[in-house]
Amino acid sequence: MAAGEARPITADDQSGPVPRTLAPVTGTTPRSESEHRELVAAGRGHPDVADGAEAGTSSGTTTTTATPDVADTARALGLCVVEVLTGGREVDSIARWITEDVQRHLLQRAALGARARSIGRRSRARPILQVGSVRVCEPAPGVAEAAVVVHTRSHARAVALRLELRQGRWRATAIGVL
Repeated sequence: MAAGEARPITADDQSGPVPRTLAPVTGTTPRSESEHRELVAAGRGHPDVADGAEAGTSSGTTTTTATPDVADTARALGLCVVEVLTGGREVDSIARWITEDVQRHLLQRAALGARARSIGRRSRARPILQVGSVRVCEPAPGVAEAAVVVHTRSHARAVALRLELRQGRWRATAIGVL
């Protein structure tokens, strides 16, 4: 392959963690039409029909209501929470994705972590973090509970999140870190 020539990226090219940021996801749809119908029937999906018209009729105006994927949001938010607690990120950078109570809690935990790092004279190097498994359950429409495992070189941390769909965006209303 010549210098400057584009090459395909494979899974083997990823030697370290992939940096992730929180960004709104737009235009997402279920993988298949049958999956979408099952979610709507279960009360967990959003019908593509507005104005009370039933699906399959042409009398209503159709609109697509795109909500971000809760697993992607949980993955990114879990990583960000661990970055906050290890001193690699400011709490304000994720303020739009968390409630005020969660923000106050994270500020307190981040301050305790910063104090412990200064007393212990640990290195200031930013830790290498990688997201492991993500498990999500939706106990009610518009509510999701997730467990995210974030790995460092020496150990793993589990982040428990309760997410609620507010104004078309998943926001964390409770966070716990083990």
